[in-house]
Amino acid sequence: MKKLMTMTRQFRDDENGAAMVEYTVLLGIITAATIAMIILVGTWVTGQWT
Repeated sequence: MKKLMTMTRQFRDDENGAAMVEYTVLLGIITAATIAMIILVGTWVTGQWT
């Protein structure tokens, strides 16, 4: 049990995990914005060609 508590404490104090989560959220936001722009531009281009 003591080993589990030690591992939990080390995981909590490790800042690499927090940075990885922040970068993952940022990547998700950038991906969503890119997809939205592709959809909007695609709709605009379709409107221009018809």
